[in-house]
Amino acid sequence: MSTLERKIDFVAFITVDNANPNGDPLNGNRPRTDYNDYGEISDVCIKRKIRNRMQDMGYDIFVQSDDRCDDGAKSLRERAKSFEKIKDPDEFARTACEKWLDVRTFGQVFAFKNFGCASVGVRGPLSVHQAVSVDPVEIDSMQITKSVSGERKESGERGSDTMGMKHFVKFGLYELKGSINVQMAEKTGFSEEDAEVVKKCLQTLFVNDSSSARPDGSMEVVRLYWWKHDCKEGQYSSAKVHKSVRAVKKPEVVIPESVDDYIFQEEKLEGLEPEIINGL
Repeated sequence: MSTLERKIDFVAFITVDNANPNGDPLNGNRPRTDYNDYGEISDVCIKRKIRNRMQDMGYDIFVQSDDRCDDGAKSLRERAKSFEKIKDPDEFARTACEKWLDVRTFGQVFAFKNFGCASVGVRGPLSVHQAVSVDPVEIDSMQITKSVSGERKESGERGSDTMGMKHFVKFGLYELKGSINVQMAEKTGFSEEDAEVVKKCLQTLFVNDSSSARPDGSMEVVRLYWWKHDCKEGQYSSAKVHKSVRAVKKPEVVIPESVDDYIFQEEKLEGLEPEIINGL
């Protein structure tokens, strides 16, 4: 595989239509918002979805969710057990990066008792911001009833129905930003081919991700901007590149209801043209 030699920046625009993109467990699982009602999707949530897509594509992943475990390991320690006799931290990090795509992409801390290396930290080249909605979002709540009783009463009668709440964003356009650092890529062995995998993951971020909170088709990456600089450090700062694109409501729109209510504006950066990928 060829070593990554040029810095990469990206911006993805994501639509949410009657779905809960990332529930807050400390707030009744309502969609995350800030104090100004702008919607948020945590970077941890985004990384989980990228890892899932990598796994769908057949790559070995170290941090797997329990419902997607494909190697029978019941913990991260058990998954890393074959590394427990390695005493050299550099060898440990190098071997882990070679084996697991998410380790050489995001980095990982290996701190397990009775391993040859007490603690090994790997810094990954891919940094992902939390996604934030372009405009404030409106959250609807719906009371729901579980009509199938989980238990029977001693008399044999059917138990009472269970009541609950379901929360969702009516519509929102979210902006996700990120970068791939060449210096960190050289240390983990992250390659040009790996960068293409990340790009494909971002394009298909919500494939095989449906749930009752996110029905199929309710979330979509509608546009991806992918900049590849001509040097390791980058021709421009990531902040400047990320700010060069934005989505703006059309003048006649008061409350946006679809991506068609927005105009995508792009500022030209001399010598740096983005690859623009529209939704599948």
